[in-house]
Amino acid sequence: MIQKTDAIVLFVQDLDGCTAFYRDTLQMKYQGGEPDNLAMFLLQDGLSLILLSPAGTADVLGTAAQVIPGAGGPRGYLATSVTDVDGAYELLKARGVRFVQPPTDKLWGLRMAHFTDPEGNLWEITQDIDVKPHQ
Repeated sequence: MIQKTDAIVLFVQDLDGCTAFYRDTLQMKYQGGEPDNLAMFLLQDGLSLILLSPAGTADVLGTAAQVIPGAGGPRGYLATSVTDVDGAYELLKARGVRFVQPPTDKLWGLRMAHFTDPEGNLWEITQDIDVKPHQ
């Protein structure tokens, strides 16, 4: 059945603004795109992040272009690993990234923080930590 994930796709209203955020603020490797339709970034080992504008979404899905609904909040998020959550948090915060949760230790062995892109798409950054068993 499913053998490999090739891309993560986010639907965005402001393609230029979101492209700048991922390219310049998060410093993801920009792979190119089509003006007014899509922008593509390399995440790792063949995994891409693709941003689709309403027109790009219509092209991909074969539907009429329409405004992407934003109401209701996130229905999921993208989780990524970093070497140092606190360092990444400080760096991204200094670049104007809006965090919805600062670095926090979790009982299941992760230190994590959550931020949103300019359109409210939710991201998680994590690092493994040692947790002490309850006595």
